[in-house]
Amino acid sequence: MGDSRDLCPHLDSVGEVTKEDLLLKSKGTCQSCGVSGPNLWACLQVACSYVGCGESFADHSTIHAQAKKHNLTVNLTTFRVWCYACEKEVFLEPRLAAQPPGPSPKFSEQDSVLPSHPLKAVPIAVADEGESESEDDDLKPRGLTGMKNLGNSCYMNAALQALSNCPPLTQFFLECGGLVRTDKKPALCKSYQKLVSEVWHRKRPSYVVPTSLSHGIKLVNPMFRGYAQQDTQEFLRCLMDQLHEELKEPVVAAAAALTEARDSDSSDTDEKREGDRSPSEDEFLSCDSSSDRAHQLGAGGRGRRRGHRHGRPGPAAHGHAAAATPVHQPLPDASPVHHHEGHAKLAGSPPRASPVRMGPSYVLKKAQVPGAGSRRRKEQRYRSVISDIFDGSILSLVQCLTCDRVSTTVETFQDLSLPIPGKEDLAKLHSAIYQNVPAKPGACGDSSAAQGWLAFIVEYIRRFVVSCTPSWFWGPVVTLEDCLAAFFAADELKGDNMYSCERCKKLRNGVKYCKVLRLPEILCIHLKRFRHEVMYSFKISSHVSFPLEGLDLRPFLAKECTSQITTYDLLSVICHHGTAGSGHYIAYCQNVINGQWYEFDDQYVTEVHETVVQNAEAYVLFYRKSSEEAVRERQQVVSLAAMREPSLLRFYVSREWLNKFNTFAEPGPITNHTFLCSHGGIPPYKYHYIDDLVVILPQNVWEHLYNRFGGGPAVNHLYVCSICQVEIEALAKRRRIEIDTFIKLNKAFQAEESPSIIYCISMQWFREWEAFVKGKDSEPPGPIDNSRIAQVKGSGHIQLKQGADYGQISEETWVYLNNLYGGGPEIALRQSVAQLQDPESLHGEQKIEAETRAV
Repeated sequence: MGDSRDLCPHLDSVGEVTKEDLLLKSKGTCQSCGVSGPNLWACLQVACSYVGCGESFADHSTIHAQAKKHNLTVNLTTFRVWCYACEKEVFLEPRLAAQPPGPSPKFSEQDSVLPSHPLKAVPIAVADEGESESEDDDLKPRGLTGMKNLGNSCYMNAALQALSNCPPLTQFFLECGGLVRTDKKPALCKSYQKLVSEVWHRKRPSYVVPTSLSHGIKLVNPMFRGYAQQDTQEFLRCLMDQLHEELKEPVVAAAAALTEARDSDSSDTDEKREGDRSPSEDEFLSCDSSSDRAHQLGAGGRGRRRGHRHGRPGPAAHGHAAAATPVHQPLPDASPVHHHEGHAKLAGSPPRASPVRMGPSYVLKKAQVPGAGSRRRKEQRYRSVISDIFDGSILSLVQCLTCDRVSTTVETFQDLSLPIPGKEDLAKLHSAIYQNVPAKPGACGDSSAAQGWLAFIVEYIRRFVVSCTPSWFWGPVVTLEDCLAAFFAADELKGDNMYSCERCKKLRNGVKYCKVLRLPEILCIHLKRFRHEVMYSFKISSHVSFPLEGLDLRPFLAKECTSQITTYDLLSVICHHGTAGSGHYIAYCQNVINGQWYEFDDQYVTEVHETVVQNAEAYVLFYRKSSEEAVRERQQVVSLAAMREPSLLRFYVSREWLNKFNTFAEPGPITNHTFLCSHGGIPPYKYHYIDDLVVILPQNVWEHLYNRFGGGPAVNHLYVCSICQVEIEALAKRRRIEIDTFIKLNKAFQAEESPSIIYCISMQWFREWEAFVKGKDSEPPGPIDNSRIAQVKGSGHIQLKQGADYGQISEETWVYLNNLYGGGPEIALRQSVAQLQDPESLHGEQKIEAETRAV
């Protein structure tokens, strides 16, 4: 690329054009051949409206420029300008800055300011292409939309309203809609996105009917089918797990290394390292031109999430009776990108698709019962917007009181299920807090002391008396901090619960305790109000006092915790009114726009005073990290973006990370790896929707964000990765050859009336191979593993295990697969053995045949 500091002398030939004009043209076609975008180019010559295709097609844009001597053209996907005469990229900002301000600047990129509240429209440097907002519209509260009860569905409505008022999640679905892509059924993320859009629309209805989402959740989990009463916490876990599964992406190796480096570098938190410099001082010829820099803020992507629970969960089944209402697309494999030998226009053209060809259906000769799910070859880390927002981690420690050995484990949690301590437990907890000694919380409202009939009757009477007596009679009010202290209190391991020490090689007395290692952006707390025993169920109706602001988690943090912000403010609270057998759910949520509290009771939404919220019988609470410093940081970036200084370079940043910056208290390092491959380019399958993945920032804004948060890499040029292109084609060819060869060999095997020898293969391994060749899994299955279907006799002879989950293949098929993947052991059935068919295995045989039939 030439020196962009030298102004292009051909800028005077640019006609009047606005971004709206270019956006309109980007939806059109090449005026010469009729091909549609992306990667169309528009001529910028005065009075010329020509739009032509790029290099991936007939390159009519270049032909037009050379024939008409029109030098300047703009890419309608990336909005970057190329001069044919200068043979380099040119930038319009210096010329525009020298002009007096006026309407409709030539190719002006509208730098929209950051929202003063998180749901106020568009992020930095992205123009709102929809209807414009006035200041009055900005100040009007949105999201005050009720949800119709579909028949005992108040548990769902309350949970959805609580989630809807979590700004980072709602902002993602409103502003990063292009990232909501999935080929997994039932596409619950699409249903949730539609629901959020309706709830937060400016012209919202008084209530919406969440039929699509309700139908989707019932497909995922049969527990929610019908009109029975359900538990809102179980619904939340199911919904968020499914959203994560549909939206998750593998963590790129470089991004994973960045996270590990940041976590291991907790000592120098805010200190700027000597030698750090802005990436704009280096060379930027490609998007991998700058290495990552570890940073301490925020949390990196994690894998699968799990709610952290102590003891058995209390799945209270509740709802509100109302009138019952009747109630893959796979990523394309791409062809190579062809470049002209002369100058190349800036970004590589998106490739044409050549999907993988799959062979016809095939059926294995089978035997015996289906087995467990496939075992993965290697653990792949995944992240999604759900894990980014709700995931935290807990460090659990067990100490042997004889040798003082400490063993540790780290668990990822999505929510904390806290016990509600009773009067006796409070005394123990407060004694432990003030005396700094281990305390066992005892029942803490979570464990059953019932031992036999007599104890059961005594416990039942005690619960009944407690429920009929005013809470003030029993002593001090339980606070949320007490519940947290009970959860994190040290637990003595002795008697029947002694600790098996690996160093002592004996059962020893020990102590177990846990601390928070990483705080989530939004903390979900579940109070364990419901207990379901064999003979009875009850609800703990004790009032738990909770703060609206300033919930401080410092007493519960591990010393290794890297989170800088440790206080939380309440976003929403779900309450349950009723008994353990029946009841009704409502939610109280703070509107992010006007700061007022509202009660969401199915389709009715009512403004309430904060004292009403404080007196509520909380069941599930959502807290958000306090963000005063983050607000100031965003305002500083708004000021930088408003300067509109001449910028010689423009940088691409992940749209998803920018959404974090707009809504998170600790957004963490810049994560441009979300739209880059491991080679530093754009994966071919992502180039078709790259506009949904990136946002263009002016140089001064990029430098400020990079110096503040680190991460990266710096990207000022987008191109399709040719290495990934070759790998995709090679992988498609490999899959096609393997599946075609298998089908051919298997057809021959099926045609044999009585093969003399039959080879056995683990169906668990076969399902992994099948997922790989069908393109459902990107990783090959690894060596054949027949260990689960084999057993060794005394003579050392390997035989088929009784009841094993195996498939029958020919000798030729076994040799072919074994040559490709290796592994074993080899298990062969002679004809005399193969003819002995267990009648009970027929159903399992049919089931496995259906399972292995090609889709």
